[in-house]
Amino acid sequence: MECLLRFACSPPPPTAIVPPSLPFPLNTKKKRNGWLFRAKLSDDNDPLLQSAMDSASLRFHETHRPEPLFVDLYAGCFAQVPSHTRIDLKKRLQHYCIAIKFIDDKLLRAVNHMDGLKQVVLLSDGMDTRPYRLNWPSSTIIFDISPERVFQKAAEKLKGVGAKIPRSCLYLHVPLESSNIQETLRMKGFNGHHPSIWAIQGLPVMTLASFEEILFLVSGMAMNGCLFLGELPAWLAETELGTRSSTEKWMGNLFMSNGFNVEIISYNEIAKSLGKEVVPRDYGNVLFVAEQLRFSDDQMETWRRELQRVEEDGDEEGFEEL
Repeated sequence: MECLLRFACSPPPPTAIVPPSLPFPLNTKKKRNGWLFRAKLSDDNDPLLQSAMDSASLRFHETHRPEPLFVDLYAGCFAQVPSHTRIDLKKRLQHYCIAIKFIDDKLLRAVNHMDGLKQVVLLSDGMDTRPYRLNWPSSTIIFDISPERVFQKAAEKLKGVGAKIPRSCLYLHVPLESSNIQETLRMKGFNGHHPSIWAIQGLPVMTLASFEEILFLVSGMAMNGCLFLGELPAWLAETELGTRSSTEKWMGNLFMSNGFNVEIISYNEIAKSLGKEVVPRDYGNVLFVAEQLRFSDDQMETWRRELQRVEEDGDEEGFEEL
């Protein structure tokens, strides 16, 4: 599955139409494949790299506030003075950092309190520092699905400042360009028979079809009861976000069709719980938490084999009686 990477750093507004020249490859046979970007890019013209650096700049700015929501000691490795033509710092800062704090807390609460949960899957922009800055429990396995080039750039910089993963934890990268992300995850040790938690923030999502493939991937690999949370571009809803009920209905239908019960999370409510106030702005993203209602493909395959074994044993017993 191949396409030429050509898209803007900022997603289109809710009413915009993604032009045909900016396709996100979709596998019409519904195989859980990865998405291959082929383009010769430098650091200056790589939109994925620039977008990831812009987000790191926001985390760097928050870290150095008097009372930060979180501390990212490694954001400075990637941060740059943002261009006003590419990023509106004040417009994005509050909501983005509230989302960071919310996702951080949800991830840590889950791995510390959900029995047997050792698998964390981050769908990121390649510069997610959560594997380094969060206090993960022993034996946590963290998988990062992100663009290969951005991840490698980030890994070099993090190594240069001595960043390390918590002891007894494992950090594994799965390139977004993988031809089959599901199989790559399995080859690296992901187990669909064990609990997992999935978080998406920063992963390049260009079309609704691309996100539907992500949902399809997660629904096939996450066990019943597992969580999928994070941020989505608001324009995916294809509705006006001014009408919250229509957005909730659209999100509910989309997630339920893939086996998830979803809840939209209010940035304002999260801010209030943190003792903060959010200036009303059109942030452009939707914060959500979804629970997996189905069983993973691995669970279904195990039960299918067990049912087949029981049926075969029953047939043999019946034959012996005859």
